[in-house]
Amino acid sequence: MAPSGTQQILLSPPELHFLSSSLSQTPPIRPDLRSATQFRPLVAETNVLPSTNGSARVCFSDGTEAVAGVKLELERSPPSRSISSTGTDTRNEEVRSTNEFRTTLVQGSDAWLEVSIEIPGFRDDESLPMFLAAMLSEALLANGNVQDKLWINDRWHWKLYIDILSLSPPLSYPLPLLSLTTHMALLSTALPRLKSDPKDDPLFDDDWAAAVPLFPRAASGVYAVRPPITLLVITIGDNIIFDPTKEELAVANGVVAVSVAPQLTTVAAPAETSLELVAIRFVDPPSRLTPAGILNSRNPATAAGVAASTSTTQQTPSVHGRSGAGQGQNAVWSPPCGGLNRKLLAKIMVAILQTDGVAFQILEALAAVEIR
Repeated sequence: MAPSGTQQILLSPPELHFLSSSLSQTPPIRPDLRSATQFRPLVAETNVLPSTNGSARVCFSDGTEAVAGVKLELERSPPSRSISSTGTDTRNEEVRSTNEFRTTLVQGSDAWLEVSIEIPGFRDDESLPMFLAAMLSEALLANGNVQDKLWINDRWHWKLYIDILSLSPPLSYPLPLLSLTTHMALLSTALPRLKSDPKDDPLFDDDWAAAVPLFPRAASGVYAVRPPITLLVITIGDNIIFDPTKEELAVANGVVAVSVAPQLTTVAAPAETSLELVAIRFVDPPSRLTPAGILNSRNPATAAGVAASTSTTQQTPSVHGRSGAGQGQNAVWSPPCGGLNRKLLAKIMVAILQTDGVAFQILEALAAVEIR
């Protein structure tokens, strides 16, 4: 996906080179002095919208915020089984999982989930909202934790609608903000309690206090299953940086969106969880559209002066677009090209999936938010 014009930042080639040089150091020096794996502070609250099955609001420290609402609608299911030519009973293609990594028998269908995103300044049919909605849907449907919970019986199911509204224009790539907001909204979602026999047409309890959470907590207060979250990671040189700002995106060599979902390792020890990689996407970095710096010797406006000075003295060539001392005589900003090597990609996976890694810290913080 090509980056949107609103994701661009107007920085000169010297500023871009200085920022890239700072972020390429070990450890990287970020403009807001965060560490490479540190996320911006955020505020999260749930059940902020009336007449919804679940809702949440998440606000980042830079002022960007989003609200997500979840609505459920009862729908009649198409015939879920058909008789094959060999006389055996097989599942209908509409409810058969398309994910070859899922080995268990699934009851839910990917068509039972619908995600829509509204961003100020963008139409619903523009590429950014549509691409973000597709990425969030792909992550939610990857391991079946969401759609399988919508199955009631062979004749009825819930249709899940997730509407996400960004309350402010995106100052950076809004995927992490929208993903965390969706995660909190799903955690607060509740289903009406089923009163009838599971095999009969459903009859629900109209007492909302008796509603059943879509993602219930165990007796110890730990979630047995949770929806996935999507993290945005950039690479600059040999460094990987989480939760990039708009300035950092402007000099990124590569941008990766990684979706992970927590899973219980054992029933006996519900506090121990592992992370499952459910989706990974490569995003076209906005840095490739930044203006390149030009050497003074190649700049028509300064080439004559450089030629005159170098004919009398041997000096380090001056550079139009130079970002500071110690960067080499031809230090000048040029938009990066190319992708990620396997070494950097493996480094990203280890940083996200390892115990007490970045994803664990974020999930711990979100689990501590009180569901009202």
